[in-house]
Amino acid sequence: MNHSLKPWNTFGIEQCANAIVCAENEQQVLNAWQLADSLGHPVLILGEGSNVLFLESFRGTVIINRIKGIAVTEKTDAWHLHVGAGENWHHLVQYSLQQGMPGLENLALIPGCVGSSPIQNIGAYGVELQRVCEYVDCVELSTGKHLRVSAEECRFGYRDSIFKHEYQDRFVIVAVGLRLPKHWQPVLTYGDLARLDPATVTPQQVFESVCHMRTTKLPDPKVNGNAGSFFKNPVVTAEIAQVLLSKFPGAPHYPQVDGSVKLAAGWLIDQCQLKGVGIGGAAVHRQQALVLINADNATSEDVVQLAHLVREKVGEKFNVWLEPEVRFIGPTGEINAVEVIA
Repeated sequence: MNHSLKPWNTFGIEQCANAIVCAENEQQVLNAWQLADSLGHPVLILGEGSNVLFLESFRGTVIINRIKGIAVTEKTDAWHLHVGAGENWHHLVQYSLQQGMPGLENLALIPGCVGSSPIQNIGAYGVELQRVCEYVDCVELSTGKHLRVSAEECRFGYRDSIFKHEYQDRFVIVAVGLRLPKHWQPVLTYGDLARLDPATVTPQQVFESVCHMRTTKLPDPKVNGNAGSFFKNPVVTAEIAQVLLSKFPGAPHYPQVDGSVKLAAGWLIDQCQLKGVGIGGAAVHRQQALVLINADNATSEDVVQLAHLVREKVGEKFNVWLEPEVRFIGPTGEINAVEVIA
């Protein structure tokens, strides 16, 4: 239990693992997984650890997926990208723009690796991965068998996919296939993007605007450890939204196609005057209430208690109960984050 996980989670929480293996190809992933499995040890596969909170030390092997490579196939109507799971997501966004292949610019500066993007169905500023995802290539850990999962089969939802359910512990994602249409259409529905002119805006301008918004509002993990947005934006029924909006008409809200309404978790937290509030070494970020930070050598327990406080305060004020977006990792694997902070 002497391998530090601190460099492998952007929260910068000090926990340990029995073993840490950096895998640069499928075979190295399989070898590490099968060795741990034969010893009866739990296994956790990580990209850049940008969306996890280690609650305790991990009693098994952590495999760091570093399978690289970007291959591009050009068709008449679109570019098709086949990207290794271990590629950095933001580097991919930059690369595709430099190559004149727009479509990922709204997703700039989302931390983490490409292989993690379908698990969460990552999204920002009006675009989710499912908009561009064509397929996800997986390998079954126990057999080494390859499986290509189509975008439809991924069962994408809001910060959700089949990789959080049936496929969670059986498969490792080795590559993601993306389709970027040549007929580019900007998505300018959120934040500062709404000020841009859809008739003249360029993909680079959208990219720069997104980068500006994220860098001015979100803390740098190298300075203050964090896992990005700690809570999901809650999706509530139209009835609950109506009650809330009658009391708080200024509340940001986004009607969904199924009639439900998405609320802005950051706004809800902000209304409870929680910016800057801390417990132990953990604090609510002063610029963006949706982010919990490791302000001063926070422990896992500090973060959990702070998340509990935020959830209680928002629940009392709005009767809306926030759920973590961050994955909580216990000694043998992922555990239910809502139950931990409830």
